[in-house]
Amino acid sequence: MTADIAKGIAVVLMIQVHLTELFAIPEWYEGVAGKLSLFLGGPPAAPVFMFLMGFFAFQGNVKKCLLKRGLKLLAWGFLLNIGLNAHLFIKTASGNLSTHIPDYLFGVDIFFLAGLSLILCSLLVKLFAQNTALWALSFFTLASLNSYLPVYVGNNEWIKYFLAFFYGNYSWSYFPLLPWGAYPIAGVIAKIVWDSTAVFFARQEVQWGALLLLTLVLLSSFDFGFSSAIVLQDYYHHSFIHALWNLCFVLWELILIHLLVRGNNLGIEGRWLAWNGKHVTQVYVFQWLLIGNLSTWLYRSQYPLQWFLWLIFLLFLSNLFTFFWLRFRPEWI
Repeated sequence: MTADIAKGIAVVLMIQVHLTELFAIPEWYEGVAGKLSLFLGGPPAAPVFMFLMGFFAFQGNVKKCLLKRGLKLLAWGFLLNIGLNAHLFIKTASGNLSTHIPDYLFGVDIFFLAGLSLILCSLLVKLFAQNTALWALSFFTLASLNSYLPVYVGNNEWIKYFLAFFYGNYSWSYFPLLPWGAYPIAGVIAKIVWDSTAVFFARQEVQWGALLLLTLVLLSSFDFGFSSAIVLQDYYHHSFIHALWNLCFVLWELILIHLLVRGNNLGIEGRWLAWNGKHVTQVYVFQWLLIGNLSTWLYRSQYPLQWFLWLIFLLFLSNLFTFFWLRFRPEWI
């Protein structure tokens, strides 16, 4: 249940940070509560998704499906961008808003990152097999290369939109492959290491020791990790050192969850988080469809109590829509 609960926590934290970014009044967004919300929507959210995706993708016959799954996710990414910005596009077409539509249509959200990462893994699996050193080299390359690649300074916008999926510091590029593709690679490395040393790492004293060590590392460098997560542009285009810090946080969180839930019967809140984690893709889609279209109406206008009520309401709606989708979705999908 560790992975499902971690993904459930992550999607709830992503929903709250989307509300903070789009709904919260500027005074709250820029204050202490806003910064805390941004941090909680940072290292405990997208890096957890990507790490676990890499961990579970690298097993058995699933490797043969990585390319197909990656292409599907790219297609769903474009459809989601259209859906979550539908209200914005309508208001722009009617002349009520002035927006640059391609920035929203080609916004590089996490679906594009997941798709490109799976496609990359489908290629690297054939080249690297279970060579941990080569996977580690690819992690280092993906996490650090963004700062050294040439910046396109021409006027062709379509080149910029293409490059934004892979690297650069473009405002509409939230999860480019560099550096974010490093987290699925880290998940692959963890899977290889786990398969060969599972007996050792399954020992509770080893897990507690790892948790203590990671706690000391994170506490001693917390100012660094926190400050890099609360500035969105820095968070989306972070450095290799930031990636290492985020990875330490992911491992710390996963070990902590595992130790807390091991051998225990989950309460209603644990089962709810695990359900959200198991169906995280659907929950993520529905929350963005709701928040994205509401944001053109409520942009930066909600006070803390209103923000909290929206969080509860949208969590409920996202779960409700997911439940009916799973029950009545068309067979071809």
